Amino acid sequence: MDRVLTLEFVRVTEAAAVKAGRLMGKGNKMGADQLAVDGMHAILSSVPIEGTVVIGEGELDEAPMLYIGEQVGAGGTPVDIAVDPLEGTNLTAKGQDGSIAVIAIAGKGNLLHAPDMYMEKLCVGPRAKGCIDLQKPIAYNLSRVAEALERSVDDLTVVILDRERHQEMIHDCRAAGARIKLITDGDVSPAVDVGIEGSGVHVLMGIGGAPEGVLAAAALKCLGGDMQARLIPYTEAERQRCFEMGIADLNKVMGIDDLVKGDDCIFSATAITNTPMMQGVQYFGGGARTMSVVMRYKSGTIRFINTFHRFRKDAKWSVHL
Repeated sequence: MDRVLTLEFVRVTEAAAVKAGRLMGKGNKMGADQLAVDGMHAILSSVPIEGTVVIGEGELDEAPMLYIGEQVGAGGTPVDIAVDPLEGTNLTAKGQDGSIAVIAIAGKGNLLHAPDMYMEKLCVGPRAKGCIDLQKPIAYNLSRVAEALERSVDDLTVVILDRERHQEMIHDCRAAGARIKLITDGDVSPAVDVGIEGSGVHVLMGIGGAPEGVLAAAALKCLGGDMQARLIPYTEAERQRCFEMGIADLNKVMGIDDLVKGDDCIFSATAITNTPMMQGVQYFGGGARTMSVVMRYKSGTIRFINTFHRFRKDAKWSVHL
């Protein structure tokens, strides 16, 4: 992929965030999601790629835009695209922290075409790469991560979705001595955070959406972090989808290179509401300010981008730090 595409994908997530941010705190999660889709789709259509959406808003009969299989872009490099125009719809609707607009891109056939089912995930940052094993007990993994980070287990902070299915996991983390940060929605943003030193979180674990797992894997691959995952099909239709994807062993543990193959991928996220590493969208008379992170695996670059958008050229406001 051409390196100039990196900034093009930042424009994509910025457009989604600026649109959706208008409904922050207004209780309209469906409206915010639709605005994010509209903004993302409009900019994607101008990007010089020949893109196929492999993770999107659903099947063709469920979503008019950014549906799985949709061809997007203005023509150019063939790529697979995973999108979540608004990750954390409830967070945006309630004005709570943690919602982002996100996209991941890789070469054709290099993103796992994850069906809309559950996935068990275990994510860590670069210093703990190679230290995790999804088939081992939680206490074992936390001990290994703590050793890699040169700290004790009670210095670790683990992010877990606050769900009934995670009660035993939460108990085991507490029994091992780790601190826990429970989140209500959206596990892509904290997966990014565990890959960045100084974010205050060290491990993400639990069962969440499989499509979000692929997005998280793209970010962690760019950051040099690590991830293991296992699909959890609950219905016969979901098990059939796994078989169609070539996963004969439903207990198979996938590594980060199974989720995102190849030697190049790009990940971009723009904050809609505040995250530990980025400020959410701010609006001014005739403009807005966004904060984004964009990463590329091949070049090893991680950029935080602070952008001012002038909607009206006659707007009377100044760029400020």
